[in-house]
Amino acid sequence: MDLNNIRIPIPKMDGAAFDAVGVGLNAVDRIVTVDRYPELGGKVAFRDERVLPGGQVATAMLAARVLGLPRVRYIGKVGDDAFGRIQLESLAAGGLDTACVRVEPDTPNQSALIVVDAATGERTIFWQRSERLDFRPGEIRPKEYCAAPVLHVDGHDEAMAVECACTARARGIVTVLDIDKVRPRSREILPHIDCCISSESFPHTLTGEADLERALRGVAALCPGLVAATLGPRGVAGVWRGEYFEVSGCTVRCVDSTGAGDVFHGAFIYALLQGWSLGRMLRFANAAAALNCTAPGARGGLRPAADVMEFMER
Repeated sequence: MDLNNIRIPIPKMDGAAFDAVGVGLNAVDRIVTVDRYPELGGKVAFRDERVLPGGQVATAMLAARVLGLPRVRYIGKVGDDAFGRIQLESLAAGGLDTACVRVEPDTPNQSALIVVDAATGERTIFWQRSERLDFRPGEIRPKEYCAAPVLHVDGHDEAMAVECACTARARGIVTVLDIDKVRPRSREILPHIDCCISSESFPHTLTGEADLERALRGVAALCPGLVAATLGPRGVAGVWRGEYFEVSGCTVRCVDSTGAGDVFHGAFIYALLQGWSLGRMLRFANAAAALNCTAPGARGGLRPAADVMEFMER
């Protein structure tokens, strides 16, 4: 299969208010860098601590905006605390439309404590999220999230994700899913997804298959479009219309791998809207994700499309 001959069509939506809309998680990360991760019960000094905004869909949409999409909307909930304000300010400063973000009263924003191993850039995440940050039925309306030819969702707030993806796909909108863990309704959302790009562990956990190709084929039996899994520095593997493929990753000096998958999704959405081939889209997303790993935080290494393409060509 030649991925350079495959294109995923984007619907023409005359008068669409946005290029892409994302509905899902945001978070504020407290990132601590250590020279080595301690054993259980151990004790080590840390190099530094940073408080930085992140979160799956929020970071993906900001990445798409930095890459060059002019009109991007983020829909989600933030708490009414200092972390919620940090998140909102970061999204507005990045040029995202936040008119449909809800501030939940008396609720802390989602946050995470992320410990980064300085030697490898790999991170360990401890997170918390109040259930009050989930959307209630009818709290967001189709006219808010069906306002672009591409809709991006994650698999955490399942009721919201199923409702949005089902409604959007029925209207011909391309749906993109970022999912990293198997949850009770994971199988329910997959039939409404055009592009499912998951963590490496998700296909194995969902299908019970140890072999990655067989696991991805199992997910593809439920999802009608592209099924893929990001593999960190090894790139991405997937299934397209019954055929398995792999695309190599990029080599960088990894400072912090936080947000790499989120940036991959944002770059994929940017590339999708350029009408590029599937092969070029995946190489571009690999490159954008790799560059993001060269700086601390979920959004530390975001670059415009020209920089990513220059790095990709090298």
